[in-house]
Formats: sequence, C-alpha cells, structure tokens
Amino acid sequence: MNKKWAIKRITINLASVESEKLEKYCASTGRPATDVIRELIRSLVITQQETPEEPT
Repeated sequence: MNKKWAIKRITINLASVESEKLEKYCASTGRPATDVIRELIRSLVITQQETPEEPT
C-alpha cells in the first residue's frame, strides 16, 4: 500500500495500567504502539446520529 499519509499528531493521556497494557501488547506482538492505536481507531463503528436542530 503506497499512500501518502496526511499526518495529524495527537497526544493521549493514559493511566499507568493502560500504558502498561499497551506496552505489553506491543512487546508481545512486535508492533509499534502507533500501528496498534491506528488499527483500533479504524475498527471503530460510527453510527449516524440525528443532529440537533439549529435554533431559529
């Protein structure tokens, strides 16, 4: 897959338990955290929500 990435850098705050879990997962799979997080985001299901009406 040869795509140019439109980069947007984000910072996330994780609890120590969450950070440790991510680090252990990355170590056991040999994958970088960026790839793991990107895959998790791609797997999110977005449902269409009715947007509230604008006040007139």
